[in-house]
Amino acid sequence: MSFTYDDVGATREPGHCPPGFRPMHVRTRLGEGEPVFRRAAEAVLTWEMHRAMGVGIDASADRAAPGVDVTVTLAGMIKAPCRVVWTLEEPRRAGWAYGTLPGHPESGEESFVVDRTGDGTVWLTVTAFSRPAKWYARAGGPATRGFQHAYARRCGTVLRRLSTEGTED
Repeated sequence: MSFTYDDVGATREPGHCPPGFRPMHVRTRLGEGEPVFRRAAEAVLTWEMHRAMGVGIDASADRAAPGVDVTVTLAGMIKAPCRVVWTLEEPRRAGWAYGTLPGHPESGEESFVVDRTGDGTVWLTVTAFSRPAKWYARAGGPATRGFQHAYARRCGTVLRRLSTEGTED
């Protein structure tokens, strides 16, 4: 299956949004320190964050890697097929992005990156560009966009809990 958009991998470029797509950028503070970073990075790279959100994840591998196919199921009904387009595992940054495949309600790309800044603060940044691909995504209009932002904020809330359990913040 081919991607449903042309600029595959573009979420690696900060601020880039292809013409005709809507950008999204949501950043959430998770906590501080190396242990929080390590736990958050692992939860993102192994789909734990998504599963903890109650989202169905059917992936062709246990860990994000380029070429891994992932089907996200929302509300038990909406199936969203994707493929991981890039991953990142560095001492202070870790994450991945997936691009949409035919059958996804949207067309575009979304990334989930955990980073630890110079002062030790750990952040999750969810970046995306998208446009409706299915009739119901188009019909949802602003509500669809609101759902995407709420989903990104929920990622941060859930990852904060997963990465700070048992630590003092």
